[in-house]
Amino acid sequence: MTQLSVNINKVATLRNARGGNVPDLLQVARDCERFGAQGITVHPRPDERHIRYRDVYELREIVTTEFNIEGNPSPEFMRLVEQVRPHQVTLVPDAPDALTSDAGWDVAAHRDFLSDILAALHEWGIRSSIFVGTDLENLDEAARLGTQRVELYTEPYARLYPEDRAAAVAPFARAAVHATSLGLGLNAGHDLSLENLRYFSEQLPQLAEVSIGHALISDALYLGLEETIRRYRACLVR
Repeated sequence: MTQLSVNINKVATLRNARGGNVPDLLQVARDCERFGAQGITVHPRPDERHIRYRDVYELREIVTTEFNIEGNPSPEFMRLVEQVRPHQVTLVPDAPDALTSDAGWDVAAHRDFLSDILAALHEWGIRSSIFVGTDLENLDEAARLGTQRVELYTEPYARLYPEDRAAAVAPFARAAVHATSLGLGLNAGHDLSLENLRYFSEQLPQLAEVSIGHALISDALYLGLEETIRRYRACLVR
């Protein structure tokens, strides 16, 4: 079964809108796990507009499932993960002012930089994952660098899914087969939802983990968090 990691950035966005501690981010993380989430994901950005660095330290103390930290590996970010030692770090090429992740790494163009980052993560005993698109040569480069996993950027799939789901998933299915043949573990994330997740999971049996935040937290406003997590997990059962 593919694991579900809940990205709680949007909960922090809501909290930060008014100050204080409502909603309580730590309690939401506990509840996500209690309701069946198999991981918690956060993506701290330099401006701390949602997840704050302090949140990451506090979450590390209470998360009992897999803790995944996403982000652009700036020196400040790397100091954070060295101290926190999450189970997984997902490297994302976000500009500091990016609204949301909108592309994967060009691995060859950043080979030396990523190689140094991966070496540090491996030394610290943290599983590494590189955020990438579906280009097969790019996956070859990622494998040569020694990352343990890649995370497929799925916004192109989500955008095309309503028009032609088979065409939408085809490059991802090819990438999944290729990544697995290279010995890479496979994650996915960005704009996956209750509408498109089941089909994606069915077509990519190699999928180890999905990280979902915006759609899941939005659905929870209508369905409640427990029912929402139940439905997302049901989409991942094969």
